[in-house]
Amino acid sequence: MERRTIGAAALEVGAVGLGCMPMSWAYTGSQQRGDRSLRTVHAALDAGSSLLDTADMYGPFTNELLLGRVLKERRADAFVSTKCGLLVGDQHIVANGRPGYVRRACDASLRRLQTDVIDLYQLHRPDPEVPVEETWGAMADLVRAGKVRALGVCAVGARASRRPGSRMHDETIRQLERVQQVFPVSAVQAELSVWSPEALTALLPWCEARGIGFVAAMPLGNGFLTGTLKPGQGFEPDDVRARHPRFTAEMMAANQPVVAGLRRVAERHGASPAQVALAWVLGRGRHVVPVPGTKRERWAVQNAGAAALRLTPRDLTEIAGLPPARGSWD
Repeated sequence: MERRTIGAAALEVGAVGLGCMPMSWAYTGSQQRGDRSLRTVHAALDAGSSLLDTADMYGPFTNELLLGRVLKERRADAFVSTKCGLLVGDQHIVANGRPGYVRRACDASLRRLQTDVIDLYQLHRPDPEVPVEETWGAMADLVRAGKVRALGVCAVGARASRRPGSRMHDETIRQLERVQQVFPVSAVQAELSVWSPEALTALLPWCEARGIGFVAAMPLGNGFLTGTLKPGQGFEPDDVRARHPRFTAEMMAANQPVVAGLRRVAERHGASPAQVALAWVLGRGRHVVPVPGTKRERWAVQNAGAAALRLTPRDLTEIAGLPPARGSWD
């Protein structure tokens, strides 16, 4: 697989990564099976998808424990990205950016992942009660201690209430500019897909101008852009899509033209709609690495194959002409 670099440290990864969250958190709990997920991670690594994206809150903790079973055998094949800063409780999630907590969270992640170093440690969300510079300073100390190789930031408040006239990622950029004064940011993780292209306006150019990698989350639109979901099919109560405005039967039906357009392009290449959607994300810049999430071996291998797909000018024009997605994403 094509290799790409993340940040000024030039950390090398496969062009398509693997989002591990669905294996343990937020999607279709009845289909979360440890042995199958282990096979999926191994298949992704075999296909060159070296960036494994997880977080301590996924489960919570069980996703890192699962990856630890793979890393114990194949640490040299993997680029490990995990996150801190969010605590999961009964029916609520809260931010914790206190320096002492960050240090303890890192040590706990290292134990669960069965490794002595985290390649990319990301701040999941800032703590409104703690200056972000203090949190980031504690994370920088982890780099100096040799426990972490590079630091990243997840887009903050991307869909929260915004100031009138502001762009979606203005708050993220403001925080990035603050933490950059403390220690270099190597990567920013934010949603980017054919039906959620908002990061193209300001956040992606900001990263590119500074040599910062961009980890594209939800590049398949929570599964919608694969073309495998049908309007009205329903979701299990613990699945985030069961409460998501774009996944009502009405909105899924209304957004079928987006999938139909991807399918038309895919047919010309003998590819899948998912591979076209990922190729579009990959084409947004050499600093962009999508991390499509999956629990299944088959889809992990198919997603990795998107790295070899080259979209033509005709393809890109056709995708650009697709109708914007309908339904709130807030």
